[in-house]
Amino acid sequence: MSETGKRVRIERIIDRESGNTVIIPLDHGISVGPIKGLAKLPDMINKVAKGGANAVLQQKGMVRHGHRGYGRDVGLIVHMSASTSLGPDPNDKVQVCMVEECIKMGADAVSVHINIGSETEAGQLKILGCVSERCDFWGMPLVAMMYPRGKSIPNPNDVSVVALAARAGAELGADIIKTNYTGDPESFRKVVDGCPVPVVIAGGPKIGTDMEFLQMIEGAMEAGARGVAIGRNVFQHEDPTKMTLAISSIVHHGLDAEDSIKILK
Repeated sequence: MSETGKRVRIERIIDRESGNTVIIPLDHGISVGPIKGLAKLPDMINKVAKGGANAVLQQKGMVRHGHRGYGRDVGLIVHMSASTSLGPDPNDKVQVCMVEECIKMGADAVSVHINIGSETEAGQLKILGCVSERCDFWGMPLVAMMYPRGKSIPNPNDVSVVALAARAGAELGADIIKTNYTGDPESFRKVVDGCPVPVVIAGGPKIGTDMEFLQMIEGAMEAGARGVAIGRNVFQHEDPTKMTLAISSIVHHGLDAEDSIKILK
């Protein structure tokens, strides 16, 4: 029955026709506070839902403040990891809720954040393994944010460390991996080929131009990515709805960046 539960829930966050997903993380308030775009969470959720987002990702305490009860439906992923930018080690992600809590909140999936190469990697991997077991027990899809981060990692976009991070998440039972884009389709294809579960790309810091941003998504999809999980480059855009529409046109309909950027004009 747990396998059935996962299958039913995952259909709420992955498009049935394309088999891909557009996830908009909105959990940044725990780490950096109420930054631009996140001060009024229901407004932003409505904007990205109108743009065709498959799911939004939030911390547990914001579900009661962010779920709108109106507008286009959108999947809910509850994030189970946290740290703040003011802590002694922002890379030390700790578990802040249980899978059972997320079930009670109506989550369609849960997510955890693991920094591979950080000084606290061992404890974070233990969290991932334990959460994975609970997700299998309850039939809850698990998204693992697998980032190469630490003093020994000079380039977090290097294909070797990104491929290792993605594979580590799959090895411990994640259903979807979110990780860094390596910069070009050829190298990112190695990440996708080495990971037996769907891989989606992170957006990272705000990217210079809309064209560069959409070209990154186009390249990732060309390499075999199954979508995106992008926050700041959407919710801090001047028109989050149109940007979500542009992303969705690439992810779900196969448009290239040159065509998708016309949606923003």
